[in-house]
Amino acid sequence: MTAALLVMDFQADIVARLGSPDVVAAAGTAVDAARAAGLPVLWVRVAFRAGYPEVSQRNRAFSQASARGEGFAQDAPGTQIDAALSPRADEPVVLKRRVSAFAGSDLEVLTRGLGVDTLVLAGISTSGVVLSTLREAADKDYGLVVLADACADGDPEVHRVLTEKVFPRQAEVTTVETWATSLA
Repeated sequence: MTAALLVMDFQADIVARLGSPDVVAAAGTAVDAARAAGLPVLWVRVAFRAGYPEVSQRNRAFSQASARGEGFAQDAPGTQIDAALSPRADEPVVLKRRVSAFAGSDLEVLTRGLGVDTLVLAGISTSGVVLSTLREAADKDYGLVVLADACADGDPEVHRVLTEKVFPRQAEVTTVETWATSLA
């Protein structure tokens, strides 16, 4: 098994809106554990070109966000990785154009090139990027681990249902501490 840690949508504006210090700290601990074990750390963020040409008016979520003037431009400070988490120069930052980390990105080419067959997921939000990426990754035959305490959602009950009832059907769901201990 060759695993990689995906740190998804921990961008400044999303962390400010949906994250918590505990979730960001858990993600940081997961990053430290992956680096110590020699596992690839892949960062994922969602953003669009100036003017949002990738966003169809039929895409309810992103077209409403762009109409509200939410800062999803790829060069905007709010779409950059949150200051509490810092990618190293040798750690790829994947730019995606939809909810799933695979959609509109080169993530699959990157993971296949690295020989990765298992994805360890941390992300904001549980019902967004984590759910969409998990489903697509399962269909692509990746092994999956979800770090429940390194994920957050605007609705704690949705987070609970996903991590306790839905995700275990396709992934191992664990904590950062348990996962990090397993790497030693």
